[in-house]
Amino acid sequence: MKNFFTVLGGMGTAATESFVQLLNEKTPAKKDQDYLNYIIVNHASIPDRSAYLMDHNQPSPLNDLVEDIQQQSLLKPDFFVIACNTAHYFYEDLQKETDIPILHMPRLTVQSIQKQYPRVKKVGILGTNGTVTDGIYDRELEELGYEVVKPTSQIQEQTMDLIFQDIKGKNQVPAQKYHHILQEMKQQTDCDAIILGCTELSLAQQREPLGNDELGIPIIDAQAELVNATIKQTQKI
Repeated sequence: MKNFFTVLGGMGTAATESFVQLLNEKTPAKKDQDYLNYIIVNHASIPDRSAYLMDHNQPSPLNDLVEDIQQQSLLKPDFFVIACNTAHYFYEDLQKETDIPILHMPRLTVQSIQKQYPRVKKVGILGTNGTVTDGIYDRELEELGYEVVKPTSQIQEQTMDLIFQDIKGKNQVPAQKYHHILQEMKQQTDCDAIILGCTELSLAQQREPLGNDELGIPIIDAQAELVNATIKQTQKI
């Protein structure tokens, strides 16, 4: 196969499915041959990223991710996509393993905010404990002059429960619970925009969307931004 890319997924599986579904929905296709060429690596057994970032005594996902990069590089895809926000903690280590470019979801997301919402100054981040504390989004936001806003401990607890108990655990999205988290984030932190910095939250937005007008501030879905960048990147190959 020529002119293809590789999706490193399985972190989690339902979220990877939502990425692929959105990718296919946004691809301008009128026949089979118009869709994109890609390989999905659904490496579901990769150790939990957030657990490792919060406690380095836990199993590290790095070796598994490196193995995936090395194996897939032999097939010579044109680029890689990592369908997990927290895994971007290892981005530099993974990029060193291959000459093939890896799209950087947090960076692309922040650049999109700058283009789409020039009045935004204070950006809130929702995601796993690992993503919220590991600084990936902080660095990207601060480089462009944004104030980084973190969830309260109560909001973070609710977010983790939604991600791990409802979405990962049951493959369910309780709409009221998800919308309440967004509303609380806006009201309690006074942020100008909210990044959905976890692909499970992207899945929640896909299944039970809350509009920008309903919330009153922009909701930036990192996975959707990665989909847009993926489609754009395929136009260069």
